[in-house]
Amino acid sequence: MESSETLRNKCAACYKQFNKMEHLVEHMKISYHSGHEPTCGVCKKHCRSFESLREHLIGPLPKQECKNIFSILGCRFCLMILETPNARRIHQERCQFSSVNAGLTTRMAALGIRDKDMIDYTSSRSPKVVALSCKMVGGGSDGSLDLCARVCITDEGDNVVFHTYVKPSMAVTNYRYEKTGIRPENLRDAMPLKHAQRKIQEFLCNGEPMWKIRPRGGKGRILVGHGLDHDLDRLQLEYPSSMIRDTAKYPPLMKTSKLSNSLKYLTRAYLGYDVHVGIQDPYEDCVATMRLYTRMRYQKHKIEAYPLAADAHNRSNQVVWRQNEFERMSPDEMLSISRSDYYCWCLDSLA
Repeated sequence: MESSETLRNKCAACYKQFNKMEHLVEHMKISYHSGHEPTCGVCKKHCRSFESLREHLIGPLPKQECKNIFSILGCRFCLMILETPNARRIHQERCQFSSVNAGLTTRMAALGIRDKDMIDYTSSRSPKVVALSCKMVGGGSDGSLDLCARVCITDEGDNVVFHTYVKPSMAVTNYRYEKTGIRPENLRDAMPLKHAQRKIQEFLCNGEPMWKIRPRGGKGRILVGHGLDHDLDRLQLEYPSSMIRDTAKYPPLMKTSKLSNSLKYLTRAYLGYDVHVGIQDPYEDCVATMRLYTRMRYQKHKIEAYPLAADAHNRSNQVVWRQNEFERMSPDEMLSISRSDYYCWCLDSLA
């Protein structure tokens, strides 16, 4: 049985226990616990990432009570706890996606139906969120320098908005055909890199100057992808970080070691199908990252007026509050004023 003093010094989010209240206060100041963290549906423990939550539920050393309930009522993709085994079965079937490279999609690709090299500005469909992926060939004497040779952009409905092969600005020394499927003839009359860059930049900015682009209320489009820093660098393209949603850098999708997970792993673990089997298609990557983004975006979290620790309102609170005032608070009260140190994608649904 835990003593009342022990419970008083126990974090209400991650359940770590401290010998002194002052140690708990310091923990809360640097942990940035919030209602946006992945949370166990059984014991309500907050975890820094879904990977950490998965370990808590079904890892090598899980919490046994949570593991037992999860094995009966838990979805192995989104890690949600359902009310009944039947509800779990129905939910899990809906939660699992199927591969985009099966059946009709493959035949359409073979016919070149996806090879659209123009963005349709006149279309009535003007997506606010798009996914981008590039495939690289090799340049340099040893073929190790990444050169963008193919780029694809899709919308939230898995529709291709833009697709083209790209002619690199320097000689290709390794086409990496086993992974890219790209041959010399694909690049012979391909769109020059500068031309592709300009088209993509104009499409993303959507008529708005770069300095004016913002996530809410503006015309610029939210850009989704995996490893977008590298893709944008190879495209020689700049875009505001506030508009980028990178599945390789989003804290809830990262490893417990705070390193990035591969897109192949994320798709298998959270969407339930495989990518990068054989030749890699940028369309496949776009669809996978958009599905991951959508799953994260529609997480149901408590709405807060100032959700980020970096918000001026929360920074001023931290300055005003003194150590002894924190120490008079209960763990639950401390958690109620704690805020996240990252932008949760659920906030995009409020824009």
